[in-house]
Amino acid sequence: MDSKRNVPTGILGFPVSPFNEKDKLDEKALYENVSFLIRHGIESIFIGCGAGEFHAISEDEYETMIDVANEATQSQVPIYTGVGGNIRTAVRQAELSEKKGVDGYLILPPYLVEGTRQGDVEYFSRIAQSTQLNAIVYQRNNVLLTKESLYQLVTIPQVVGFKDGVGNMEQNIQLTQAVGDRLEWINGMPMAEVTMPAYMALGFETFSSAISNYIPHVSRMFYDSLLHDDKQMAADIYRDVILPINNIRKQRSGYAVALIKAGMEIVGLPVRNTVRPPLTPVEPVHYKELEAVINVAFDKYALQTK
Repeated sequence: MDSKRNVPTGILGFPVSPFNEKDKLDEKALYENVSFLIRHGIESIFIGCGAGEFHAISEDEYETMIDVANEATQSQVPIYTGVGGNIRTAVRQAELSEKKGVDGYLILPPYLVEGTRQGDVEYFSRIAQSTQLNAIVYQRNNVLLTKESLYQLVTIPQVVGFKDGVGNMEQNIQLTQAVGDRLEWINGMPMAEVTMPAYMALGFETFSSAISNYIPHVSRMFYDSLLHDDKQMAADIYRDVILPINNIRKQRSGYAVALIKAGMEIVGLPVRNTVRPPLTPVEPVHYKELEAVINVAFDKYALQTK
């Protein structure tokens, strides 16, 4: 690892894209979302990624979101953007990110088409080398990297991290053993807290946290319990908060994003329970179930900041 490159570690915050009643990006709500994450000790901000409905925001909105994140963070924590889609669009987003002075970007896997393994490597490589910013490669859905693929990518100085959203633990063992601490290993599974104990055993000490958008104190307490081998605390939080929310998340496709916004609305943040198609808002019955779990999260686990 290039010692001059600072890699994001710990709990990574992924703000949403708040929309108002006219389906316009709500910049004030986004500012509060980012500020809230920073106030509660989240180590990095990843703007315009999956939780930010990358698939549904315009280029103008994307640029505005970067500006809002810069204004809200005031260089207190690193900012990473999501880049992806077709190769020319992804490179343009990477170049814009560099122009805006962020720290790096998460390269989202291409969609609609399934390339070859070498094609995936070339996709990640071209984007990573288009700027001098840090680049994190993200395997998910139709992109599954091999040891040979990763060997090629780690020759690029800009590639500093690997985010897994597939959950193939045997493959993760192969990759971490092959590459070691050359990369920061990031658990990027939907609601990563569920699988974090297993990932930590493999060297994944960093994860993206969806619930940090509305109950960051729980995410922090759970992470600390893993770091300090407090099995009882981890088991309690699993039972009371993490697994119940995960059970709700699995009730509908798209809830990985929609449930975040519902949770934020429940705790009083200025974010409405609205998402853009093809996603749909959280249904009333599931909304009430989430509200009950959040009440437990505050009643049983005192609000703490880092």
